[in-house]
Amino acid sequence: MTEIVRQSSEDPGPSVLPAGSSGGPDCTRERPGTPREVADGQLDRAVHAALARVTGGLSPTTLSLAWLDWALHLAASPEKHHALAQPFLEYWQTALVETPARHDGDSDPRFTDPDWDRLPFNLLRAMFLQFESFWRDATTGLRGVSPHHEQLVSFAARQWTDMLSPSNCWWLNPEVLRAIAATGGRNFIDGSRHWLEDQQALLAGSVPGPLRRLCAPHCVGRDVAVTPGKVVYRNALIELIQYLPQTLTVRREPVLIVPSWILKYYILDLSPHNSLVRYLVEQGYTVFMISWKNPHAEARDTGLNDYLEQGLFDALAQIRRISGAAPVHTAGYCLGGTLLAIGAAARARDTGSGSAGLQTVTLFAAQTDFSEPGELGLFVDASELAYLDALMWEQGYLDGPQMASAFQLLHSRDLVWSRLVHEYLLGQRTKRTDLMAWNADTTRLPYRMHSENLTRLYLRNDLAEGRYCVDGRAVALGDLRLPVFLVGTERDHVSPWRSVYRLHLMTDTEISFLLTSGGHNAGIVSEPGHAGRHYRSGTRRNGDSNVSPDEWYASTPERDGSWWPCWQQWLAAHSGDRVAPPRVGAGTVLGDAPGTYVLEP
Repeated sequence: MTEIVRQSSEDPGPSVLPAGSSGGPDCTRERPGTPREVADGQLDRAVHAALARVTGGLSPTTLSLAWLDWALHLAASPEKHHALAQPFLEYWQTALVETPARHDGDSDPRFTDPDWDRLPFNLLRAMFLQFESFWRDATTGLRGVSPHHEQLVSFAARQWTDMLSPSNCWWLNPEVLRAIAATGGRNFIDGSRHWLEDQQALLAGSVPGPLRRLCAPHCVGRDVAVTPGKVVYRNALIELIQYLPQTLTVRREPVLIVPSWILKYYILDLSPHNSLVRYLVEQGYTVFMISWKNPHAEARDTGLNDYLEQGLFDALAQIRRISGAAPVHTAGYCLGGTLLAIGAAARARDTGSGSAGLQTVTLFAAQTDFSEPGELGLFVDASELAYLDALMWEQGYLDGPQMASAFQLLHSRDLVWSRLVHEYLLGQRTKRTDLMAWNADTTRLPYRMHSENLTRLYLRNDLAEGRYCVDGRAVALGDLRLPVFLVGTERDHVSPWRSVYRLHLMTDTEISFLLTSGGHNAGIVSEPGHAGRHYRSGTRRNGDSNVSPDEWYASTPERDGSWWPCWQQWLAAHSGDRVAPPRVGAGTVLGDAPGTYVLEP
């Protein structure tokens, strides 16, 4: 592809430079389109938006091209045909005379019931696993297929093989058959009632039914987000929360947490026993939290740099007003961490000091190089973004359920099919947790900001390649001179840890990298005492040579327990003396935490 086509000529967001263009970044191309440009292309947008509503935001063009690329290369690969046929035939020759052994299904949660080891269910399981293995091999490792197309075809094959699993069929699932015998079929009555409740909830609100129901026992401000604090600043985009001190003295340097705007901030302040905010406050830190406003169509033209100026920079200005001249420990989660990295680099560029009032930077599962964005990259190419852009343009924002559907698609085995079996076939409600309630509390994303985020970061990788502009000038992560604490999670499908690790290649500053067990959310919410947790950590100091992620993993020993104490000790080592807690809001208090923005539907 010699050129990435601009999303549309009337797009108020940034245009896209020709791929491989030389020279420095053209920061003037960030400007909104003219009224004439805005008037063009409305029919195309309407058609794209209509198709996007039917396909759930997926581009049929991308899927068709991916399938055609794979099918044509497969048709011209006789050795691949032989490699696929040989194990398939050998399996069936063995299966005709021997009872299938339990192998690949050992750790598959769909087949953990003991009855899957008995005839005829063990035969069904073995047949399905062989079928699944065949399609996994058929859609990978085919010479000539573009990597993006291979990933898309493999992903599509996984979706439909997951759908065909015998565990999803009540007449083939021994656990469901046993429930029918034990309850006289009442499990179906209960499952039908659950389905009706979820459909009613779906019609009553914008959040998907099963997820909406899970919010019920976890009320914000009563059960979650209950660490005592005050709202000390509010603008059109954020509320800034200052948490009340729990110790007589505090570290001189306050801590500012910048959460992602994709979901609400209180993942870091869930129930009291697993609240990172409460943990920091009890360790003697003055903690501030940004709570993003849940936008509607009126915010359609709010851009990514507005989030930087009115979000991060305004919050830092207020903390300086409240805490005086003390530099700030900053921590950003997911895209909040990406925003923090951009802001820290921009401040370092402008001041020339590398610090700009910041003491340290911590990034939780946050990417700065998007060349390997994990499975989210399946939905990022020019065609996909054109369809999604048209859908967002009509609404003025990306709705929460639309975003939740994409994440459900990435994890359909766990979030769709396993839930279908458990709740509708077995008639058992899923145990409700605070993390599930938080995950259901979705937000909207302004059109311009999300379009810029997907185009400039995911598609073009402008930040890593030195083309991301703030105030008309490019920012470079190489300008960072602050100590950085970088956290990756082992099973992260949103910010793969090897992608997070790539910050080592973009700056020479001291980086302490920590890899923890768990995924994008559960790996970060890893309080002390949480059973089964482990992590690895190491520091690359100034002047040390870089090592690859796999070399780092092999040479870094595993430690049991939560990673929170390790980070707290790192913060303490980069902090000054203890002082009396600063006055809350320096006398300006707008209300109690959790504030009003987090409560907006």
